[in-house]
Amino acid sequence: MFVRILILAGIAVLVWSATAHSSQAHGRKQVVTVKPYDTLWSIAARHYGGDVRDAIWRIEQANHLPGADLHLGQRLVLP
Repeated sequence: MFVRILILAGIAVLVWSATAHSSQAHGRKQVVTVKPYDTLWSIAARHYGGDVRDAIWRIEQANHLPGADLHLGQRLVLP
């Protein structure tokens, strides 16, 4: 009986680890290059779900942007 419980627990751990999603806290960051007509709003809307304003704030913080001005060819790290 004890062996069956251990086997079931092992299977449960394997299934959980196969379906668990990374928080991406330690993963590679995505980098985007600013294209013509890109704005922080359009980039955030394209790459994030939910509140676009929150995504804009996170992009500004991650890239130490003093404002919303972007330059063609500028590379932005998306947190």
